[in-house]
Amino acid sequence: QVQLVESGGGLVQAGGSLRLSCAASGRTFSSYNMGWFRQAPGKEREFVATINWNGGSTYYQDSVKGRFTISRDNAKNTVYLQMTSLKPEDTAVYYCAADLFVPQAARFKADSYDYWGQGTQVTVSS
Repeated sequence: QVQLVESGGGLVQAGGSLRLSCAASGRTFSSYNMGWFRQAPGKEREFVATINWNGGSTYYQDSVKGRFTISRDNAKNTVYLQMTSLKPEDTAVYYCAADLFVPQAARFKADSYDYWGQGTQVTVSS
């Protein structure tokens, strides 16, 4: 099992940047595929980005391509989401997720991930 704790959220003006971190417990973090999802008030949880176990493959939602970068440091048991050129529509609670096996065709689906953090709030003001 793995436990996930997100941090780095906050209030930022449109056009600004934030870096989210997700710290994982457990000795097998490097085996897990990791994802970031977000949920805005009144909306369903949506996929943001995912990275495979060794960082060699990443995948993004179209609306964040070119603005967000997912990365991981297996030595620190941490996955990151660097967010730039933030927009008000990026406002949401951001969640980190993990799973040992995520089919490539389903890596954007929340139910492909068994482990979740508690979330961190990101608010982008206009």
